Amino acid sequence: MDYPVWQLAAFGGGFWIIVIAVLHVFVAHFAVGGGLFLVLTEARARRLGSAPLLEYLHRHTRFFLLLTMVFGGLSGVGIWLTITTLAPQATLVLVRTFAWGWATEWAFFAGEIGALLVYYYGFDRLDAKTHMRVGFFYFLFAFLSLFAINGIIGFMLTPGQWPVTLDFWDGFFNPTFWPSLVLRSALALLLAGLFGFATALGIRDEEAREIMLRMACRWVVAAAPVLLLSGWWYVGVLPDAVRAFVLHRSLEIASYRAAYPVLLVALAAGALALVTRLPLKLRRVFAVALLLLGLGLVGTFETIREAARKPWLIYGQLWSTDIRPSSVAPYDAPFLPRAKWAKIKQVTAENRLAAGKELYDLQCLACHSVGGPFKDIRKYTGKIGAAGMAAYLTGQGKLFTQMPPFLGDKDERDALAAYIAEGINGKKPPQPKPMSIEPITVDLPAFDAASSPYLLIGVSSLGVVATAGCDGSFLLAVPGNTLEAVLIKRDVMPEVVTKDVTVAYAAPDGFKHPSAKSDFWRYSESLVGRKLPPDVSLTGLTPDGEMAAGDKLFSAAGIPVTPYPEKGGVNPYPVFTLTARDARTGEVLATTKAVAPASTEMRCYTCHGGSFGVDGVTGVSRETAKGILAVHDRRNGTDLSARAAAGDPVACQSCHPDAGPNAGVSVQGGKALLSLSAAIHGFHASYLAGGDAKACSNCHPTAPDGVTQAQRDNHSAAGVTCVNCHGYMEDHALSLLRHERMVGKKAADWLMKPLSPRSVAAVSDVKPRAAWIQEPDCLTCHKDFMLPGKHATAFNTWTANATQLFRNRREYTGNVPCAACHGSPHATFVAVNDYGIDSNNIPGMQYMGAPGVIGSGKRCDVCHTVEMEGGEVHHPNMVKE
Repeated sequence: MDYPVWQLAAFGGGFWIIVIAVLHVFVAHFAVGGGLFLVLTEARARRLGSAPLLEYLHRHTRFFLLLTMVFGGLSGVGIWLTITTLAPQATLVLVRTFAWGWATEWAFFAGEIGALLVYYYGFDRLDAKTHMRVGFFYFLFAFLSLFAINGIIGFMLTPGQWPVTLDFWDGFFNPTFWPSLVLRSALALLLAGLFGFATALGIRDEEAREIMLRMACRWVVAAAPVLLLSGWWYVGVLPDAVRAFVLHRSLEIASYRAAYPVLLVALAAGALALVTRLPLKLRRVFAVALLLLGLGLVGTFETIREAARKPWLIYGQLWSTDIRPSSVAPYDAPFLPRAKWAKIKQVTAENRLAAGKELYDLQCLACHSVGGPFKDIRKYTGKIGAAGMAAYLTGQGKLFTQMPPFLGDKDERDALAAYIAEGINGKKPPQPKPMSIEPITVDLPAFDAASSPYLLIGVSSLGVVATAGCDGSFLLAVPGNTLEAVLIKRDVMPEVVTKDVTVAYAAPDGFKHPSAKSDFWRYSESLVGRKLPPDVSLTGLTPDGEMAAGDKLFSAAGIPVTPYPEKGGVNPYPVFTLTARDARTGEVLATTKAVAPASTEMRCYTCHGGSFGVDGVTGVSRETAKGILAVHDRRNGTDLSARAAAGDPVACQSCHPDAGPNAGVSVQGGKALLSLSAAIHGFHASYLAGGDAKACSNCHPTAPDGVTQAQRDNHSAAGVTCVNCHGYMEDHALSLLRHERMVGKKAADWLMKPLSPRSVAAVSDVKPRAAWIQEPDCLTCHKDFMLPGKHATAFNTWTANATQLFRNRREYTGNVPCAACHGSPHATFVAVNDYGIDSNNIPGMQYMGAPGVIGSGKRCDVCHTVEMEGGEVHHPNMVKE
């Protein structure tokens, strides 16, 4: 940020560093090992008195001089030119920290040049002993040059104690110095052997040629195991976090790490093959191939070493953007005013994309090209819109630390996101198909407070059950919904009836065959390991059936229902008919209606790309689902994409334990893995940090302009949002993760580390809670059943167990569930959304003629056949003037 940016949009700085540095390192290591090769080859030639070998050595020396001194010297200058223009701050740190180290290395390099020139031009002029002594001095200078540079290069990855002591020797003899020196020395010897193959094949004398090929083979075969062992030693001395990144977390390094031993085996095997009696032409092909494999080995090691440093140029001191962390604290402060060469200092609506480009040049261009061959930003972001890109920037550097954090405030982050999505990728955010939501009119059965002997109240105790409707890809939540019913025999003292009574439920017309539109719930067969008949849920229920009688309650857990009517379109609120009959006579005792809401409105496309929903309306498109599975496979080593493509999609709960009550099925996945709720919220919290309730509607169907509008109760009307009860995204995730950690799941630590609570002072202040079992307690805000205060919040006060959940709690007499009178979770009366009053307030509309809590407005006559006095038997404060 203190220097101008070198504009290399088509290639990015990393491309030139790789090309120039790898070639230079390849030749520079040959310059070391090749020096010893010259001395030992000359010693053998003179011992054998072989003129062909001496003639070969003279030619090889000329090739060696031109390659190492001319190309090696020029490419070394090229490295200095590249790093000083791409990373001037890092170059300055290295020069200042190791000024005398560089001076010493340049002195050694000058010795190399002088000794090699004398060695070559004195080939026929110096006596044998003097000539070999000059050759040895060349090798000594070359090795000392490697010794000096090795310390400085190692410092960039493992500074050791230098940040504390600032001592030259602490930085130079850093933790990777010795394993790196052994590895590079062995690499130098191996490359000397490879180049020996290439030049020895030009010897005309067959005996001399075979002698040199066998000699070169020994160099390669001997160096290969040393390279393997020293590579393991090198990784072993890395700091724990870096070693974990190299061995487990980096996808970029994984393929290179696997290639390293394969290349060593291939080089050793190829070297052995070259000393067999193969045709000369085939040997030359082998020699060229081995040189290319050697170049690949150098590139593999250097790539691993460079990638292991990410997100640093100098570990802990300078990010890969050439910015010092200490110079930009706090990280969320405006960045552009602090960037010396930025033309735009403040983001406005008019300069948003231009400001985004400035930020891209300063914080992205050092690594990412635009349309180029190396780390093309389009490859990584081509499917993502601006909103998703902003989320990625929010989480950048938190969970996956190969990139530094984004520096800047929200406006700058959004400007950069817009520039990448719109300016670079030309991607506008996908828009859902316009939908006109028609209010649902419910034909309610008649009820006469003066004469009706029974009333039947039906409720969806789970509220809206939301699943990822991505056909044939994966199943995120167990689909279906649960209906419960209470049959009350009206009297002076009403009675809840379950004996000798049946209650049947029936899906509305158009919802009798859920698979007609989407059979996504059937992919949950992977949870139970067996095939299910069409239109049958995991619990064996069909769209029409009989409810099970329980403790003063009838229930049907797991009714197969989707938001897709057979006639087409979307309707998240199918209205079922409930009928209570005398089990002995079949007489109808009472009839009511109940909504069993189901939704597939999940906006995964926002961050994961793809189109908006199935048919552009709702659900998760296959394109989006494919991207999600690919990321999961890449990060976790799974094969979900292949299984989905083969017609065997996986339910998330088959691996991640889920205590969710959806469809009445409790699923236990791998006990060592995080629960499904903790894993999903814990991971996404880093990317949605700093948001409000809108962050929730990215996944949950609560957006006020969505097709579901699930948050539709009296709380919503009063301005109460998700965060009032569940906490902000970070708080919500931390409460789940702390419980997972408490039960011994160490994976929670990784997800917790980047998160900071927003509702309490410290992470330790967030109270752990088990997903689905411990939820916000209604009585936290409604103390003594009174109206809450202005700034009431239920976050961090959880129910002790499942019996205290709103959906399971009963009024004080223990007869009637709270939800029967007050409505479903997130739809407590009066509930209103674009679908109207009728479908959202059925009990009140049927039994009181107006929406509201059953019994409110002193309507005790709904259940009682005489006027009641007092009226607070069910709970305090139930009778209001």
